[in-house]
Amino acid sequence: MSGGAVSETTQCLTFILGEEIYSLEIARVREVLDYTIITRVPRTPGYMPGVINLRGGVVPVVDLRLKFGMPAIDVSVNTCVIIVEARVDGDLIILGLLADSVQEVLDLDRESIKPAPRIGTKLDTGFIRGMGRQNERFIIILDIDKVFSTEALALVQAGQHDGPEDHEKKRFNRLQGEQECSKT
Repeated sequence: MSGGAVSETTQCLTFILGEEIYSLEIARVREVLDYTIITRVPRTPGYMPGVINLRGGVVPVVDLRLKFGMPAIDVSVNTCVIIVEARVDGDLIILGLLADSVQEVLDLDRESIKPAPRIGTKLDTGFIRGMGRQNERFIIILDIDKVFSTEALALVQAGQHDGPEDHEKKRFNRLQGEQECSKT
């Protein structure tokens, strides 16, 4: 062995969302699937189009574009589902992430990864593990465990969401209560 320092690298799977390159630590990626039929589940968050069947198992699918405030994905021949493992409160959760396309597995030198940018106090960038560079482009390295808050993943797992239907129920219940009060 030579006396030189050994440079540690991080292997990442790179993928495209819109015009940007994102990446995930390869150890968290189980597999990449071609786009498949997604079954819609009522009362799930807007960024969760539904679930897929993965060898007999039910896997929730998340549209990362919607999660990040981008327009919904336009399905094409390159659209894929990245099956990942996320750890939340000690539990391992299997999720499918919709991506415009998958690029490559890339070795990033740990020294070339810069900290996530701090953009004011109101913008949460805690889910960004760092910023890598490939040629002249930045790669946004995600911390998959922090992309989804505990509360958001609990909603996905429970199939609960405070969506338009819930607002209608609350409005109906409030009107019912007002009618009850006016009778007395």
